Amino acid sequence: MNASSSPSSPSGFRRGLDDFVDLIGSMRFAVSLLSFICIASVIGTVLQQGQAPSNYINQFGPFWYELFDMLQLYHVYNAWWFLVVMSFLVISTSICVVRNAPKMVRDMRTFREHLRESSLKSFPHRAEYSATDDVPSVVERLTALLRARGYKFRTRQDGDAVLIAAKAGSSNRLGYIFAHLSIVVICIGGLLDSELPVRAQIWVGAKEPVRENMTIADVPPTGRLAPGNPSFRANMLVSEGGASRNAIVLIGDGALVQPLPFTLSLKKFVVEYYSTGMPRSFASEVEVTDPDTGKTFAQTIKVNEPLRYKGMTVYQSSFNDGGSTVKLKGYPLRGGREYTFDVGGKIGESTQIDAGTAGTPPLNLEFSNLRPINVENFSGEIGNTPKAFSDHVASVAGSAARPIDKNLRNVGPSVEYRIRDASGQAREFHNYMLPITLDGGSVFLTGMRSTPDEAYRYLRIPADAKGSMEEFMALRAALENPDMRGLAARRFALANRPAGADGLSSQLESSARRALDTFANGGLQAVAQFLQQNVAADEQQRAADVVIKLLGSALAELRNVAREQIGLPAAGPDDGGFMQLSIAALSDLFLYPAPVLLSLDDFEHVQASVFQVSRTPGKNSVYIGCLMLILGVFAMFYIRERRVWIWVKPEAAGTHAAMAMSSARRTLDFEREFERLREEVGVQTQNSRG
Repeated sequence: MNASSSPSSPSGFRRGLDDFVDLIGSMRFAVSLLSFICIASVIGTVLQQGQAPSNYINQFGPFWYELFDMLQLYHVYNAWWFLVVMSFLVISTSICVVRNAPKMVRDMRTFREHLRESSLKSFPHRAEYSATDDVPSVVERLTALLRARGYKFRTRQDGDAVLIAAKAGSSNRLGYIFAHLSIVVICIGGLLDSELPVRAQIWVGAKEPVRENMTIADVPPTGRLAPGNPSFRANMLVSEGGASRNAIVLIGDGALVQPLPFTLSLKKFVVEYYSTGMPRSFASEVEVTDPDTGKTFAQTIKVNEPLRYKGMTVYQSSFNDGGSTVKLKGYPLRGGREYTFDVGGKIGESTQIDAGTAGTPPLNLEFSNLRPINVENFSGEIGNTPKAFSDHVASVAGSAARPIDKNLRNVGPSVEYRIRDASGQAREFHNYMLPITLDGGSVFLTGMRSTPDEAYRYLRIPADAKGSMEEFMALRAALENPDMRGLAARRFALANRPAGADGLSSQLESSARRALDTFANGGLQAVAQFLQQNVAADEQQRAADVVIKLLGSALAELRNVAREQIGLPAAGPDDGGFMQLSIAALSDLFLYPAPVLLSLDDFEHVQASVFQVSRTPGKNSVYIGCLMLILGVFAMFYIRERRVWIWVKPEAAGTHAAMAMSSARRTLDFEREFERLREEVGVQTQNSRG
């Protein structure tokens, strides 16, 4: 039994492999890949890379965020498909160079001296001459002419005839080779400096990014890269007075620790600001210690002036808080008891505080940021027009004033913190330390938001004569105390009863008490609902005016009751608009999503510097590739390859010469050179006849 093999198996596989290699190595395929990379690079340029997910969700919405995230458009240059396309471009261009470069080099070196005389008649640029001298004399004069014009030549004897084959500008072919090689070299450099070396260690299972929150000391060996890792880009945060020799490489939603061969200590961080409050320049005065040699030296790292040591580059990236300590004063916003409490901690840490209500579990307080300087724009007035009830809490959105680039003023420090309840839900708060004058009134601004992609909405709390919140908080506590509301209603009735109308006193007291109770249970919104339910529609506006005046006067009496509780005399006329601001703030407190308000009382600012540490071996490859690309483009566009053949043979009357000239690009310069050379050859051969 004879085993028969399929005739198409080995040869078919070989043909398929050859076809695949032909496809990969074709110029059309390489141009398609290069076009794809260009489009991806445009996306990476237009779409900001490496931002927080909340920024993209806020900008594009959840649907497009998920789609772009699936396509990895937020980190295009390290996306797997981008790296794969670059790898295929390297392979495709390399195959193209390997296939064509030897042919180009051979063609560049050859003189094509085996051309036949009959072939010269097919050239569009040709001429014929006759001379009286013999062949050797004519050949000598023509070779001297070609040598003077920069041509290299070679002669071939064919019986009595001589062929002169000359060429110039053959290095033009090197331009094609250099241009293609430059793409390979640049792409290899880009791959070396990408996340590919780190991702390769993850793919083979040697490393596993850390996704849990832990200290660097607790990171297992699988989460640590080798000190000799060939290529990486990492970030490192060092506080003033602190030191570090570990950087963090972010990979997707995880991180790897990259040990450094030296220790970086931050001695001092220097920052200068513009009048707008934006940083004008910042620099880090660091000390570098080499543990291998014990060598220590100082250097200042600035933007565009990095530190280079042991094959690594340390850039000044940005700055951040380095663990500032803050002291906050807490004010309860629930209940009828007025008191304060102190709480402190470090930025980046957390603690627990009492929720202020019996039986309620404590809240988790997270100190997130400290801003020693806040420069705001006060050229655009917010305006004194009445606002809807729901607008009071958002009377300033995002910052303390409108973004107009003039009339700038530093409004002092502010603190940001998060309060997380027992269910894990957190809200962010941004409170200014000092009162700010807005709309003619001095107020404390306390902002809040539910998610990081939202803008802060600010509540205005009026400042008292001492520039504190003490009087307002006493008024808030008095409003929630039924006994104090009753006392204020009685005082209002006594102060406003008409002479001789003692019977109206109880009615005034009852009306004032009802207004205070309604306001205490829901603010201005509750008052509005009460009027809608109890007053005819055509009478609601008139009734609202009466109730607002009644409520204002009753709250003024309640203010005096509260002032007595904290040892202050009765208040005079409300020149500073304290009561008007207080009514709005008390009403807005029903929208405030926290049982306490924390005001910045004192702080000790500690600055930290954020460095980017990188080892980029592909950088030199990219530089070499760019140089090769420049040389290649220059050679292709500015060096013209020209070839000349002159066939010299004897004839009856003397000597006959036939010349032909060719070039890959028939430009005007080539036409002019051909005309000049034809005339000069005619002069050298004498008696031109064609």
